[in-house]
Amino acid sequence: MPVTWCYDVEDGQRFCNPGFPIGCYITEDGRPKDACVINSEFHEKDTFYIFNHVDIKIYYHVVENEALGARLVAAKLEPKSYKHTHADNPDCSGVPMDISNKASGEVKIAYTYSVTFQEEKSIRWASRWDYILESMPHTHIQWFSIMNSLVIVLFLSGMVAMIMLRTLHKDIARYNQMDSTEDAQEEFGWKLVHGDIFRPPRKGMLLSVFLGSGTQILIMTFVTLFFACLGFLSPANRGALMTCAVVLWVLLGTPAGYVAARFYKSFGGEKWKTNVLLTSFLCPGIVFADFFIMNLILWGEGSSAAIPFGTLVAILALWFCISVPLTFIGAYFGFKKNAIEHPVRTNQIPRQIPEQSFYTKPLPGIIMGGILPFGCIFIQLFFILNSIWSHQMYYMFGFLFLVFIILVITCSEATILLCYFHLCAEDYHWQWRSFLTSGFTAVYFLIYAIHYFFSKLQITGTASTILYFGYTMIMVLIFFLFTGTIGFFACFWFVTKIYSVVKVD
Repeated sequence: MPVTWCYDVEDGQRFCNPGFPIGCYITEDGRPKDACVINSEFHEKDTFYIFNHVDIKIYYHVVENEALGARLVAAKLEPKSYKHTHADNPDCSGVPMDISNKASGEVKIAYTYSVTFQEEKSIRWASRWDYILESMPHTHIQWFSIMNSLVIVLFLSGMVAMIMLRTLHKDIARYNQMDSTEDAQEEFGWKLVHGDIFRPPRKGMLLSVFLGSGTQILIMTFVTLFFACLGFLSPANRGALMTCAVVLWVLLGTPAGYVAARFYKSFGGEKWKTNVLLTSFLCPGIVFADFFIMNLILWGEGSSAAIPFGTLVAILALWFCISVPLTFIGAYFGFKKNAIEHPVRTNQIPRQIPEQSFYTKPLPGIIMGGILPFGCIFIQLFFILNSIWSHQMYYMFGFLFLVFIILVITCSEATILLCYFHLCAEDYHWQWRSFLTSGFTAVYFLIYAIHYFFSKLQITGTASTILYFGYTMIMVLIFFLFTGTIGFFACFWFVTKIYSVVKVD
């Protein structure tokens, strides 16, 4: 159970916060900052008040017909400030403990606490978390954000459906009616690039490795959130979410190897050994290296958050002894299968791509593509960043799962839309572009995290700043692979679908 400090907020609601403030400050013009608002006795200008006393109230529930006795159901505390007259024999009364900002010399502060036990018959042990969860007044914001995201999804789905049904249907009907050779000369739009659409992309090795890692992250996120929704990973059990994610990630080496191998083979790659090694070590290696450097900084600062050496060895063992062999097995099966059958043949000579207008050029398309998926998730991001950096509970996995589904849909639809526009402009380099279009959401995520750092967190000190950005970079990389993979698969499905229904001579 967390020890919580509960205080009244407007509308007669109580807000409960894990932890409590250790002091507060009144500014030079007499404005109380932070927790100084709770007591009218804090009024000296340019003064710090120290909360050097806590009243801890422990609520218990006597269990009938059990030999256990009682169970604790809540622990609340009230921070107080007293200038103790006798430090050896404190009476817990008196004026607040104030320290002027201009004070010099040595200050002695006596810290005290008092504990009272109170029987609470109404709270059952099973529902002992409820008072913390109920006091978090964020649910209406969540519904607002979900509505906001759903509007974006509906708008996109409408656009995609319109293109699929009207434009594509017309195009396909028209292309398939052209029997005579004169008509065939006047082909235009996406039908023109049918001989180049499945031409292997440049840097196909890297793309296939990214797709492998992205698939691993995608399945891991889905399963973790699904379990969290069903209530297996309760907020009471700290670290359960992280453990679940890491174990799943280790066990999902096989799909990663398989997907990377299948696509690398269909891109016409030959160096399968390099492909398997890169899938096993490139993205996990970057994440681990970043994590290891962060851990060194924590260790150097003497922080209790540093991960012990044994745990690091255990993580490495999981990676090398379970994840890597599983990736090799997946890759073995991926390379054994025949390459992915494409609906149209690729020509020998690549087509000339015509001059593109501004919005069909690669960069503007990629930058536009990331905005919509980011718009769906940014309110949720605020709560997640709060729970990571401001020590607030995060328990809204139902919302998070909804947002995850919405994100997947938005990424796929935005990518398909842009992909169609590019194909109509006779630009057939869709592979990297589809990956980067939805992957660009991660860049917006990074910009948002930087904004959050400067606007919300009062972090000073080099080590803390490096830690914040180090961990943010890990999240951004994972998010990039995750969204990029969704975009690529959506576009791959779309391209395969439209070229399989068109008659090509």
